[in-house]
Amino acid sequence: MMDTRMPKKKMTRRLVSWLLFIPLSVTALVLVSCVRNSGGTWYFDSAPLPEGWPELTPVGEVEIREYPTYRAAVVTEKDGRSGTTPMFRALFQHISSNDIPMTSPVDMSYDDGASDRMTGMAFLYRTPDLGPVGTDGVVRVEDITPRAYASTGIRGSYSTEHHAEGLARVRTWLAAQSTWKADGPSRYLGYNSPFVLWFWRYGEVQVPVVRTTDSAVD
Repeated sequence: MMDTRMPKKKMTRRLVSWLLFIPLSVTALVLVSCVRNSGGTWYFDSAPLPEGWPELTPVGEVEIREYPTYRAAVVTEKDGRSGTTPMFRALFQHISSNDIPMTSPVDMSYDDGASDRMTGMAFLYRTPDLGPVGTDGVVRVEDITPRAYASTGIRGSYSTEHHAEGLARVRTWLAAQSTWKADGPSRYLGYNSPFVLWFWRYGEVQVPVVRTTDSAVD
């Protein structure tokens, strides 16, 4: 009589394949469910955006984005924190101890001078009426007034090099038109957590702008 039983080695290989397939499938399903599209831009939805947040800026392009009033927890070098990790820790401790939900993006302020370094960081509140304004240790909670920005989408890690790349693109765009002019230092908005692979991360490099006098008259 023929032995129809599966060889032991073949059965082991099949079992291993299934054990690998299941977590990979679950991971793929989770990633797909977190992918969102905003303004034609695909990104991983790591956390909710603030209320009234405009559409994201396409990668490689420059467009004007106007933002409503929003509340933010802010920490800067002047508050006794320097570097990405210390600033992030101070802000995360603030929202954790005050039961404030995490949102995206994280706002990283830059010195656009020769140093081109990050000088401040902010976590944005989901709604402008959440929690009180004021100070919490080194963290300041304040309301940010409506403002327009010249914005460009960036794909990749939130590095100084990518900030410089985006800033150069925005400056070139501003120099080629006459409707808007720069009105302050830049910021880098990071929309993804460290759990998203660096080459999938999405961000925006932005420069605050105001209309030129000539265009305002028109």
